[in-house]
Amino acid sequence: MRVTFEEMKDQFQRVLVSVGFSEERAALCARIFAENSRDGVYSHGLNRFPVFVQMVRDGHIHVKGEPVCLEQNGAVERWDGQLAPGMYTATRAMERAIGLAKTHGLGAVAVRNTNHWMRGGTYGWQAVAAGCIGICATNTIANMPPWGATEPRLGNNPLVMAVPRQEGPLVLDMAMSQFSFGKLQEYELKNKTLPVDGGFDQNGELTKDPAAIRESSRPVPIGYWKGSGLSLMLDVLVASLSGGRTVAQITAEGTEAGVSQFFLCIKADTLDQRISEEIIEYARTAQPESEDASVRYPGEGTLATRRQNEKEGIPVNEEIWQQVLGL
Repeated sequence: MRVTFEEMKDQFQRVLVSVGFSEERAALCARIFAENSRDGVYSHGLNRFPVFVQMVRDGHIHVKGEPVCLEQNGAVERWDGQLAPGMYTATRAMERAIGLAKTHGLGAVAVRNTNHWMRGGTYGWQAVAAGCIGICATNTIANMPPWGATEPRLGNNPLVMAVPRQEGPLVLDMAMSQFSFGKLQEYELKNKTLPVDGGFDQNGELTKDPAAIRESSRPVPIGYWKGSGLSLMLDVLVASLSGGRTVAQITAEGTEAGVSQFFLCIKADTLDQRISEEIIEYARTAQPESEDASVRYPGEGTLATRRQNEKEGIPVNEEIWQQVLGL
C-alpha cells in the first residue's frame, strides 16, 4: 500500500492539532515526519508517529514549549529546549547555527532538555540547503552495552555529517549501533532478517534476527569497541556543552525525554567541490562485489528513494497507517 506525501502530511497535521499543537507547529512537525517516510526512513516517519503522539499525551513532550537561549559566547550558544517537540527545537537550533555561521564563518548551538529529533539527517539536509556544512549529534536512553559488557549503559547517540554538493549533497546519518532500534523494528515488521549480524541473542550469540536483538537489548556497536568509545564521547560532548542530561540521567527517568543535542554549522561558500568529486569518483573505481552491488556516497540512496516515493507514493505498513487514521 502506498499513499501520497500530501495525504500523509495532512493526516499527521490533523492528529497533531487534535492533541494541542498550533497549526504552524503541527505543519512543521507533520512535514518532517512525512519527509522521513518519503526518504525511506520509515522507522522515524509513519512507524514512529503513534509513539510520538502517545508521548505527547503522557506529558513527556510539551506542545507549547519554546526553546530559550541561556548563554551566548561568540559563535556558540547554549539553549534549553523546554521539552518542546524535538523536531521543532532541532529545526530552530539548526536555523540559528546557520545564521551564526553566515556571520562568523561557523556557529554552534548546544541544547539541553529537548526531545527526540526523529531522523537526525533532517538537520544535515537543512544545513546543506542553506549552503553550510552541518554536523550534529544527540544522546539517547541507554540501549546498547559498552563493548565487553552485557547490560545497556550507552545510547546509540546518532551522529550526522553533511556537506553541500551541486549534484546532490553528502549526508551521513548514523547511529552508534550497527542497526538503530527503529531499523530493527522495520526489518521485524517486514519479517526480514538483517543483511549482516546486528547484535547478540539471549544466549550471547551473534544474530541477524532483529526480534532476538530487540529482546536481548544487545545491539552491536559499529566497529565493535570503536563504536562503543565513540558513543561515550558523543554523550560527553552533547551533555557537557549543553549542561544537559547524560545517557545515565535520561535512563534513570525511564523515558527517552529531556535529551541533550549539539548543532554545528560551517559556512561553505568557498568549499572546493572538485575535491568531493575526486573522492567520490575514486571510491567508485573500486570493483563491486557482485553485479547487483554499487558504490554509493552517503545520501545517494536517500535521493533515489525520495524520487521513487514522490513518483509512486510512499509505502506504508497498513496496520500502522490505519492506526494513524483512527487517532
